[in-house]
Amino acid sequence: MPEVVLEGVPVRFPFEPYEVQKAYMSKVIQCLQQGVNGILESPTGTGKTLCLLCSTLAWLEVKKAEHKARLHNVAGGDADFMSSLSSQLKAGSGSAWGEKNAPPKIIYSSRTHSQLSQAVNELKRTTYSYLKVAVLGSRDQMCIHPEVSKETNNNNKVHMCQLRVKAKTCYFNNQVEAKKDDPEVRQKALDIEDLVKVGRKKTFCPYYMARELKQDADIIFLPYNYLLDPKSRKAHGVELQGNIVIFDEAHNVEKMCEEAASLQIRSTDIALCIDEVTQVMKKMQEMSEGSNIAANDVSEVMPEDFNADDLYTLKALFLELEKAIDSIPIKMGDTGTTYPGSYMFELLEKAEITHHKKNVILEVLEKLVQYLTTNSASPFQRKGAGLQKFSELIKVVFSKDNFSLQHMEYVKQCYKVHVSMEENKKKGGARQDGWGAVKTTNVSNKVGRVISYWCFNPGFGMKDLSEQGIKCILLTSGTLCPLESFTSELQVSFPIQLENPHIIQRHQVWVGTICNGPDGFNLNSSYQNRSDPRYISSLGQTILNFSRIVPDGLLIFFPSYPIMRSCRDEWQNSGIWGRISATKPIFVEPQTKDEFHNAMTEYYQKINDPALKGACFMAVSEGLDFANRNGRAVIITGLPYPPFKDPRVMLKQKYLEETRLKNKVGLTGQEWYKLEASRAVNQAIGRVIRHKDDYGAIILCDNRFAAPNFRTQLSAWVRPFMNSYSTFGPALRDIIQFFKNAQVLLPQPEEKSGKPSISAAYEEPPAAVGAAPVHAHALQAAPARLVVSDATRQKIGQALAEKEDYNNMWSNMNYKKSDGASEKREGGDKSLFSALEKKTSVVDFNSLQSTSQVSCKYDTLQVGNKKRKIKIVSKGEKDLADFLKGPGPSQAASQASQGVTAEGTSCSPEMFSSPGNSQELISGAQKSTTKASSSGVLGSGKVSTSAAVAAISSGKENGETKKLGSIADYIKDVKSQLNKEQYGLFSSAVKNYQKSKDYDTVVGTLASLFSQDVEHHRLFRKFEQFLSKDHRLAFRQSCEEMLDR
Repeated sequence: MPEVVLEGVPVRFPFEPYEVQKAYMSKVIQCLQQGVNGILESPTGTGKTLCLLCSTLAWLEVKKAEHKARLHNVAGGDADFMSSLSSQLKAGSGSAWGEKNAPPKIIYSSRTHSQLSQAVNELKRTTYSYLKVAVLGSRDQMCIHPEVSKETNNNNKVHMCQLRVKAKTCYFNNQVEAKKDDPEVRQKALDIEDLVKVGRKKTFCPYYMARELKQDADIIFLPYNYLLDPKSRKAHGVELQGNIVIFDEAHNVEKMCEEAASLQIRSTDIALCIDEVTQVMKKMQEMSEGSNIAANDVSEVMPEDFNADDLYTLKALFLELEKAIDSIPIKMGDTGTTYPGSYMFELLEKAEITHHKKNVILEVLEKLVQYLTTNSASPFQRKGAGLQKFSELIKVVFSKDNFSLQHMEYVKQCYKVHVSMEENKKKGGARQDGWGAVKTTNVSNKVGRVISYWCFNPGFGMKDLSEQGIKCILLTSGTLCPLESFTSELQVSFPIQLENPHIIQRHQVWVGTICNGPDGFNLNSSYQNRSDPRYISSLGQTILNFSRIVPDGLLIFFPSYPIMRSCRDEWQNSGIWGRISATKPIFVEPQTKDEFHNAMTEYYQKINDPALKGACFMAVSEGLDFANRNGRAVIITGLPYPPFKDPRVMLKQKYLEETRLKNKVGLTGQEWYKLEASRAVNQAIGRVIRHKDDYGAIILCDNRFAAPNFRTQLSAWVRPFMNSYSTFGPALRDIIQFFKNAQVLLPQPEEKSGKPSISAAYEEPPAAVGAAPVHAHALQAAPARLVVSDATRQKIGQALAEKEDYNNMWSNMNYKKSDGASEKREGGDKSLFSALEKKTSVVDFNSLQSTSQVSCKYDTLQVGNKKRKIKIVSKGEKDLADFLKGPGPSQAASQASQGVTAEGTSCSPEMFSSPGNSQELISGAQKSTTKASSSGVLGSGKVSTSAAVAAISSGKENGETKKLGSIADYIKDVKSQLNKEQYGLFSSAVKNYQKSKDYDTVVGTLASLFSQDVEHHRLFRKFEQFLSKDHRLAFRQSCEEMLDR
């Protein structure tokens, strides 16, 4: 295994580290050697976790060796040798550590248990896996007791477990001491799943075994709420004195610090406390009188941990607190009233709840909750939820053991108490009031209150953590930018900082801001715009198009769950949802853990299904992993700002404004508000690129992302790749090309079982559900997988060599007899687009029915001196086939003569209009009768049919006739090759080009429609004749890039 020396410390790495990895590990070692805090940002995919583990444990190895050398020297080893060795080891471990200090423990924390499991698996890959490891988790994950593990309420599970442990009735816990030195437990690193598996096999408790292992562990893995929450820290016995604390995925540390120090309690919680105490009092009275206890019934016994006096005191306390809360003035319909943080002490003091009485109250509460939870004979079995909530309130408010006026002043600054009305969830109820009388209460007549005790300073919890004697704190994540604001909020110094670039190359990532949807509507998910049906439709069309060109997995992030649900409902009603799911099955992120796990499992199965073209996952939370084909693109649909009118958000902004005004430094409220959104976006961006060989597209579908001030808030590695697109077409074209290049230049994951090789050509997308709207000139493409082989090139050549037929000029068009005036239009359009203009064309590109339903009638045609009546009625496919064989020479001449103006360069607009100009004929939608006359106008005189025939035969009008014939043939050919929705998209794109001359959009659309199948390449190339001269050279280059690779 390669070894590299960094800052004097030899670090063994599973492979030769990259420069960004060396830089990262050097900074980690500097923090450890100097004993100072560090904040390190390194993008997801740069091997951050592996670097963090290797560098930290390499330094710990040196530190442990130094400690052993010192002990050996004291024991009487070779003085010179030991002195030299000690000096060398000291240089590696640093001088900031006391001479007599034992090696510290590494406390490695991350946000979730799954992230911790990933970290343990990374550790197993290294040579440091021999070190002693402990992973702390919850009983919910680790308990294997057959009864306790079935309990769904976590608080109840805790008390049930504690009671059995205390009574020594848990067989699994009793086995921990005897089996803690078992080789299967000690000889290798075990994550939570491993430990539970071994625990079941060896019949010991995994939860308490983990606590036993942490006693002498070198590195301890735990969720970081176990560190930031003083209650959890104490409950899990986490020792911080003299140790090193690492926060991986630390972008959420600020919020967790505030959450751990905050709490909310309701009037109904206090009422529930009164009810629970009253019921226990009643039960104790019944048991003391012996009214319900049989002589041989030992299941119900008098509780020994508390007495009636404790209950009377506790109930009096709750009644006084309820009275004090009810007396808080509040206006009906108001959002609430705000008080300083110290108001909470005043409120509790009215019920004689003070810091000095904290421990006594908590002790009684703990015993009472345990009784209610575990007493099998109690009619209120496993209750105590109200008492548990109140116990947490006491622990949060009186978190400091040494309560002082200085601390109270600090609380006054950092906290706010917000009192609001409680929503009624019941219409009525009855409870015990007073000391035994039953009082029926109509809850609807009594307005309850919600008391919110909110901490707005994350430094409050971080400073408390740093005061526990920690040697140094390391914060690291892929998204901490901007570091200055991050550190200012935590109010702890971080002398060592790093912003690493990404390990990937430019061709591995595409980043673009899409300002407008395919219909040209502005993409902006602001509060004023997000409910606009036009915006929701445009966003849906945008996602629909990207779902067709992004291979495999597509991740779509929404700013919030309500917005995601609103879009889902609207798209289901409009049919967009069905059209997306026709290409990729859609999965929506559930909000429960079990459902989420099932959804992710099924999503991965769809990704690996060779019969499908991937899947879509619509989500809000950012803690997801979509490596390789699980996520080839992420679409960010908007900026996830916190709800502006939420009282907590408003108070946070107000707190920051007051603090900045007072201290002259720090964030403003508006800066914090914007940073909340940008950090969430940065996290979502990091979901796609997960390792050095990964690749993907980052699609920002909100024009606010294009603002210069927002770009500075993105992670440093993203900024160089950013592009902004004001129109939709160029973005689609560039993404198609990006995935084509990635397929060629980058190593591909293992093929799906049974899936055809992706080296042949694009795959045909499935037909979408429903028809595209008229304006949806959007791409409808399969995942971009084009790597053209020699066989494919041969097919292209054959397709291009096919003979082009221009004879069926009017085969699927309706026209009417025109008068002379109508044929004098000057500057007529000689292109395909004249057949798409609503005022002049009866060819409807949105018509999706068969042309076999059209009835065409030709009136009298004069050829030479003879008259012929030709009547052709098409009733079926056979008739249509006969009709499309094309007109005879005389008929063609007559038709051509009608399209020649005085200048000889234009078709008459009336020849494309419906009879009587009453309405546009829809091809196949209704029967109509049109007439063609041999009369026409050239200048001021009439031109005979024979003259027209002569002109055509002599080639004078050859270009005009071929042009018109080309239009008809091309339309017929396109219609026959595309499905309904594809044809609608083609039509919209062509019309848009006629109006705006937007070359990029029309070419992007054509590429998606015709580059997927080599049989369609000829349709792509033939379109050149309908482009303006300025665009033809660029189009030929596009053909070479897209078709001739």
